[in-house]
Amino acid sequence: MNNTMTSANAPADTSVDHVTITPSILYFGTPVVLLSTENEDGSCNLAPMSSAWALGPVIVLGVGIEGQTAHNLRSRPELVINLPAPAQWPAVERLAPLTGRTPVPVGKRDNFRFEPDKFAAAGLRPEPSELVRPPRVAECPIQLEARAARVQPDTGGRFLIVEAQVLKVHADPRIVVPGTQHLDPSGWSPLIYNFRHYYGLGPELGHSFRSQTPRPGR
Repeated sequence: MNNTMTSANAPADTSVDHVTITPSILYFGTPVVLLSTENEDGSCNLAPMSSAWALGPVIVLGVGIEGQTAHNLRSRPELVINLPAPAQWPAVERLAPLTGRTPVPVGKRDNFRFEPDKFAAAGLRPEPSELVRPPRVAECPIQLEARAARVQPDTGGRFLIVEAQVLKVHADPRIVVPGTQHLDPSGWSPLIYNFRHYYGLGPELGHSFRSQTPRPGR
């Protein structure tokens, strides 16, 4: 049996015998976001995460229950969901071993350190939001001002599931279809977290029949 794929666009080989595995993580290609939330003293926490997906104007987030983001959203529901571009992965990775929680939670002490100024540590710049208190990340091409409408633990007790209502969308004009309210999928590429490795998107394969931004010849 030849399992070699000759093209990224080749159809799946249905004759392959699957194996049963137990992976340590299930980040099978999800977008990275940077969450800015407000600390008790009015300062800002900035945290990377990769469990985010959209239900219309609601973004569902999964955040670690021990972190500062979870602590903040329980009592201060305003946040900004910032989406970095692929080239900004080094800034995301600079944030990865940091926590805004002090003392550092027991489960994080081996791999994380406390950092009160996450923006400076990542080399990013805050800019004021219009409807919420936490700042936006100026360098991120897409910024979603939002408010957590529901915050509840997951069934395993390790994460908080946050349903965030988007209040305002800010976008770099270079990724907006001129004269419309549409983001241009040919101009925007999210930063993808694929089994703890960072990726951007590859070439377009096609578009959904529901697309409002079809490209000629596709």
